[in-house]
Amino acid sequence: MYVKTILDEKGRNVVTGGPQLTVKQAAVYLHENHIGAIVIVDRNDRIAGIVTERDIVAAVARNGADSLDKPISSIMWGNVYRCGEDQTVDDLMEMMSKLRARHIPVEKEGRLVGIISIGDVVKSHIRAIKHEADAIKAYIAS
Repeated sequence: MYVKTILDEKGRNVVTGGPQLTVKQAAVYLHENHIGAIVIVDRNDRIAGIVTERDIVAAVARNGADSLDKPISSIMWGNVYRCGEDQTVDDLMEMMSKLRARHIPVEKEGRLVGIISIGDVVKSHIRAIKHEADAIKAYIAS
């Protein structure tokens, strides 16, 4: 199975923001959208960074409530791990595990086209196992 398959099933919507977004605004976006990461994009929809719930918690732990008024660019990861639609889910799982990353933006021709979370990968893996189990049951029953 490929990343494209997951995106085709779950959709390609990604909550994004610009580097001028404040940490507080990012926290509100995360809460309102029930997500764990926001991809920060430039004017051309190219990935400029990513910020996660963990990044916000770490900023508040380090600098207190003052960090909420700072620009998101002050806490975001600028070196964003990313993948392409043609990457296998197995490769993506290995990447996420090795990098301890829960969210990986998906790029196509340098532009953001989706995001895959660890939850998306787990759901995909469970579906594949269920499909295989169903096929074995059907084979045994025939």
